[in-house]
Amino acid sequence: MNETILHVDGLSRHFRVGGFRSAGTLHATDEVTFEVARREIVALVGESGSGKSTIARVLAGLYPPTAGRITFEGQVQGRRASRRVRGRMPMVFQDPFGSINPVLRVGHSLHRSLKLHRPELDRAGRQSEAVSLVERVGLLPGADVLQRFPHELSGGQRQRLGFAQALASRPSLILADEPVSMLDVSIRIGLLNVMRALRDDEDVSLLYITHDLASARYVADRMIVLYAGRIVEEGTTDEVIANPSHPYTRLLMATAPDPRLPLAHETDVEDLGEPPKVIDPGPGCRFAPRCPLAMDQCRTSTPAVVKLSATKRVACYAVEQG
Repeated sequence: MNETILHVDGLSRHFRVGGFRSAGTLHATDEVTFEVARREIVALVGESGSGKSTIARVLAGLYPPTAGRITFEGQVQGRRASRRVRGRMPMVFQDPFGSINPVLRVGHSLHRSLKLHRPELDRAGRQSEAVSLVERVGLLPGADVLQRFPHELSGGQRQRLGFAQALASRPSLILADEPVSMLDVSIRIGLLNVMRALRDDEDVSLLYITHDLASARYVADRMIVLYAGRIVEEGTTDEVIANPSHPYTRLLMATAPDPRLPLAHETDVEDLGEPPKVIDPGPGCRFAPRCPLAMDQCRTSTPAVVKLSATKRVACYAVEQG
């Protein structure tokens, strides 16, 4: 097993919502614990509103955590990420214009990142490195790409540029927040292959945030399934896909069926259709209103994430008892 470079322990992030008379607390994430090893791709999977992007933004230093501890490359992080941490753990956004100035040439963004994170490079060195960066993510010829404006690139090319910009700081972990969700299906595979190449050739780990099980299955080594801000299942990708334990994971599998698996495997859990309560949630499992296996215990206490095997964890009383 490779060394752990990121350890997240009991991470919670809450937001105050509503007005003076109707104020409440939105529990975006609660007590989330996981690790990422060197040269590993870990997928955070779940529906919209499950807390995936909030976790990434806390790790990137865009939000301070409400509770919990983040240890990155052996150092416990403060409430705000330092410049060194932001460079070693950059973020690639769902919308590439979130990190690329649309009115300046492509080369300007890369030169600015290099000047900030690689001060030892002179102007000629930054130009040479910028050409190398865009070519390493499949944008050819690099010198021509640097002279273009972002609007002259396709959506897939702009996302590749986002990964090139992340590489400029020589990261050890990239936070990739839904990087393929805005792309045509025919283009997604190319960007997923770029992520694999970064892991294999650049010695970079990735935390891949997605609601798409098919892409997570293709690119990730391990999968963490989130529901309403809590981890419900975690394991190697092959293990979770082949033998999903939590009822919510099985429902996700039904929305992205694997043609290699029998139909009964994909549709043996019914969705009762109740949305999760994340504003001032009470005790109990947040999936219980939707779960056909829910017991009285599920509605009164929150199941802990427990080990089923050396690599598999799940939070479900029904799975523990049966």
